[in-house]
Amino acid sequence: MAVSLRSVFAGATLAAAGTCLAAPAVVYDLGGKFDKSFNEAAYRGAERFKQETGQTYLDFEIANATQREQAMRRMAERGANPIVGVGFSQGSSVEKSAKAFPKIQFAIIDFVVDLPNVQSVTFKEQEGSFLVGMMAALASKTGKVGFIGGMDIPLIRRFQCGYEQGAKYANPKVEVSSAMTGTTPAAWGDPARGGELAKAQFARGVDVVFAAAGGTGVGVYQAAKDGGKLAIGVDSNQNHLHPGTMLTSMVKRVDVAVYGAFKGVKPGVTSLGLKEGGVDYALDEHNAKLVTPAIKSKVDAAKADIIAGKIQVADYMANNACKY
Repeated sequence: MAVSLRSVFAGATLAAAGTCLAAPAVVYDLGGKFDKSFNEAAYRGAERFKQETGQTYLDFEIANATQREQAMRRMAERGANPIVGVGFSQGSSVEKSAKAFPKIQFAIIDFVVDLPNVQSVTFKEQEGSFLVGMMAALASKTGKVGFIGGMDIPLIRRFQCGYEQGAKYANPKVEVSSAMTGTTPAAWGDPARGGELAKAQFARGVDVVFAAAGGTGVGVYQAAKDGGKLAIGVDSNQNHLHPGTMLTSMVKRVDVAVYGAFKGVKPGVTSLGLKEGGVDYALDEHNAKLVTPAIKSKVDAAKADIIAGKIQVADYMANNACKY
């Protein structure tokens, strides 16, 4: 296991836990490292580093927003290096901490901090969402697909916009219903609300739904299973949660980003899309029967065209609107 920084806040020392001063560190965002989605992908990257190198690392799961900067500063004070902040909400904390500790390397996922000791890792979520949008439209029997986002922010609108483009690329007549869970960070951890939103879409004829909502998505997937509909996971490969009703997952390789940062921070902006292997759709034994050869062929052809630049997927965050 990683060494938890909760002991720091309780007044204990990291040395007592057997931690060396040069250990890398990661601060997870709200939802915890076992959210089965975004944070858990980061956790897997940290664990991969530990398994391959034999080195330990520090981690902390925040319970509220004020702990983000606290955790980073405490890690820096104890000599942790590098320190990775998971999620756009940690942008300010990383910036302040990186300025206060210029000799320590930092990395931030899903946000850009322009400092000489910070690597900013962003993803082209619209490209992966385009592919699962295609799959949703091709698998739908009603011609109606849905999207449920977590916190209503431009980043999640990027998922939504890419998904809509892919769905309409596969079926120009498809109807896309969309809903956001909320406008505060609590939107990432509300499975009950996710289930309610999914059921509302199913009642309107939607038979495939994509959830980009962190832990809230768990409720969406359960509702799809209970209603005999299909769901699409996000960030981590979530196909295994409900084999038979999980059409696929839009995989976002946060694990690769964390692992890479632990191995060595590269200051500047790193943007990961289909070409770089940063996003993709998931195909395994849990959804193989749902993804027909015809669906796979069409999606893989589109994937190749996106990588080659033949298909340009519009980026919501570049336009502040879904223009395509």
